[in-house]
Amino acid sequence: MVVTTNRPWVGEPPAAPDSPWLYEGLRGRRCIAYLIDVVLIAALGIGLWFVLSVIGVLTLGLLAPLGAIMLALWPLAYHSLFLALRGATPGMRLFGLVARNWDGRRVTGIQAVVATLLFYLSVGITAWLILLVALFNDRARTLHDILSNTLIVRSLR
Repeated sequence: MVVTTNRPWVGEPPAAPDSPWLYEGLRGRRCIAYLIDVVLIAALGIGLWFVLSVIGVLTLGLLAPLGAIMLALWPLAYHSLFLALRGATPGMRLFGLVARNWDGRRVTGIQAVVATLLFYLSVGITAWLILLVALFNDRARTLHDILSNTLIVRSLR
């Protein structure tokens, strides 16, 4: 099978025993990558909060509700946009991870939004326990990966 960085497989992804390099250390890398992304979201969110606060003051509070909505949606936008446009968040890139469709293509915008929404909803409802699903499958897929038809693998670069 010919492997490229744009589409590492055609059809169903290879099983973990057949391509261990795609899945090696995936669970730990995903956890640390997410922690990096949380720090980036917080840092950029503080900057966004400052800008929106200034705008709120300058508009005598008229745009303050819009600013609150933007701050609430900031983490969703961060994850969705990076997954859709770059195939990985900065934390994922730092640890050599990339998001793919089940058939090896790049994640679509809708898939990125669905995966992100499912992640935040499932984690919020189950207090992170839902992520234990990744321990019980050989590809380290979480429930939001399964439901959004995505797969996180090691980057081929």
